[in-house]
Amino acid sequence: MRYQTAYRIRGPLLPFVILLLCFLQAIPASAQAPTSLKPKSSMSTVPEWAKQVVWYQIFPERFRNGDTLNDPRAHDQQGSWPHQVAEGWQVSRWTGDWYESQPWEQKDAKGFYFHAQQRRYGGDLRGIIQKLDYLKSMGIGAIYLNPMFESPSLHKYDAKSYHHIDKNFGPDPEGDRKLWTKEDPSDPKTWVWTSADKLFLDFVKEAHKRGMKVVIDGVFNHVGMTFWAFEDVKKNQQSSRFKDWFTVKQWDDPKTPNDEFEYEGWFGIRELPEIREDENGIVHGPREYIAAAVRRWMDPNGDGNPEDGIDGWRLDVAEKVSGAFWREFRTWVRSINPEAYIVGEVWWEDWNNDKMFNAAPWLQGDMFDAVMNYRWAREAFRFFGGGKDNISASQFLKRLQALLDDYPRASNYVLMNLYDSHDTERMGSRLMNPDLQYDHRGSPTDNPSYEVRKPGSRELMVQKLMALFQMTYVGAPMIYYGTEAGMWGADDPDCRKPMLWQDYRFDDEKSHPFKRDRAGDPNRFDQELYRWYSTLIGLRNSQPVLRTGTFEPIPTPDESGVLAFRRAEAGTQIVVVLNNSWVAQRITIPISHQQDGELKDLLSQRKYRVIDGATTMTLEGKSGVVLQ
Repeated sequence: MRYQTAYRIRGPLLPFVILLLCFLQAIPASAQAPTSLKPKSSMSTVPEWAKQVVWYQIFPERFRNGDTLNDPRAHDQQGSWPHQVAEGWQVSRWTGDWYESQPWEQKDAKGFYFHAQQRRYGGDLRGIIQKLDYLKSMGIGAIYLNPMFESPSLHKYDAKSYHHIDKNFGPDPEGDRKLWTKEDPSDPKTWVWTSADKLFLDFVKEAHKRGMKVVIDGVFNHVGMTFWAFEDVKKNQQSSRFKDWFTVKQWDDPKTPNDEFEYEGWFGIRELPEIREDENGIVHGPREYIAAAVRRWMDPNGDGNPEDGIDGWRLDVAEKVSGAFWREFRTWVRSINPEAYIVGEVWWEDWNNDKMFNAAPWLQGDMFDAVMNYRWAREAFRFFGGGKDNISASQFLKRLQALLDDYPRASNYVLMNLYDSHDTERMGSRLMNPDLQYDHRGSPTDNPSYEVRKPGSRELMVQKLMALFQMTYVGAPMIYYGTEAGMWGADDPDCRKPMLWQDYRFDDEKSHPFKRDRAGDPNRFDQELYRWYSTLIGLRNSQPVLRTGTFEPIPTPDESGVLAFRRAEAGTQIVVVLNNSWVAQRITIPISHQQDGELKDLLSQRKYRVIDGATTMTLEGKSGVVLQ
């Protein structure tokens, strides 16, 4: 998670926002020549199942409110920014106009982007469980959940503990709060199982029953201001047993009325105290606590059978934690479950200092299996998105090959290939604002001309073509919740709207965050788009060659705007041809190992003749075929 987006505000954190914006620089793409992804030796330690799945990312607070009795209350926000609760605050209406001011938001002039951090919608575990069959029907094979641990914020990246699921995600928040008082957080032997903890394990069981894996966010670089050990340090200062868990720069002087307590926060943010590191990584104390939490969620029964636990970890701001710690972390995880998946959020420097940064140091088999593949997303938007920095098919293939060459072959098949997430503008809105660099100024707060309206038919055509590429390319595709339903939104917090469900009737979006005129946009679940994603996922799930086959570019004339490539494995080959132009293109594609015969488009079932080792076809604008 980029906290530049988690705290997208004006006021006291504005210097921090400016600082991060200075880091976000455009970088040129690599210009290596295209070759192919062919079998090569590799210390393959990635879990085999991770090559087979399509991922679905869930932001828990905004996915589904399945139990209104556990909805957050005003006091549940204590300890999170902006450290105040507006008079009359209440849980926001799930189906409301996103930018429309709530009654309690109208009592001051602080504006939408201030109050957005105070909003709560009540998404919870019961809601996720209720929609597991929805995910299964789409063909989803693995779920990545944003932080689930107890926290006062909406995003949960400021943990109060690592050994309890957030009380408002479970059925009995106040009962869970009382249970905490019976334990010593520093002693795992005293830890209890709260109602939220138990419901989370029920969710894992239900997901596994449907053949879906579960990976959760591990935020181990920093904690929140309400973290139990940090609260003890704040209270007892130098006398705290946990004083060495954090980097304290100045202790409070009890002889003065001022609070002189200063400590290292992530990028200087007081709400995110950093866990201290030494030459070996995270220091002893928090190191052992994290290890105990890892075991708790991976082997809840403590019987050595990990089937009742989670299937892996997504590691937040992973490059900010020492590799020495991650190497030990991997030994913990794999000793519990040898098939566990570890994916790091490593993407920052890819936007910095005009250089091509890659995550190869983390993917050598001793730390992570994969990273979130934002680099791939940026190049895909440059080709398909049609902005001023657009690239040709040959340039795109060169850049894809450069990315493939950066990482071990096994890792390439398990990279999380995503277009949007909780840290970026949504796919549809990115296509609505094509001249912006990926993840740069993607919000009305940063760019007054940012277009907030609903994507139109042309943008949907591009999205469908990009989805077709995503599901036929090397790597593990990941869908951010609601992308398949037609959700749109600028960068955080606008990418975190409540999920668009078929059984709800949503208000039209008529409001603007800065009160500008705006035509109303109907906000409805897009059945056609959902069917398209389900079809593509079904295609990928039915064709092993699309999951683990080799990748070979097929040259095409750049002026045609056509992209073509071949996936092959064990005598099976599939040829994918995508027309990225807006007009029909007639093109001839070579088909290796087949002089004459017939090919079938697996999407339309249309057949194409192969004559003298090639097939000729006419593709309509923004369309594609998957030929077998």
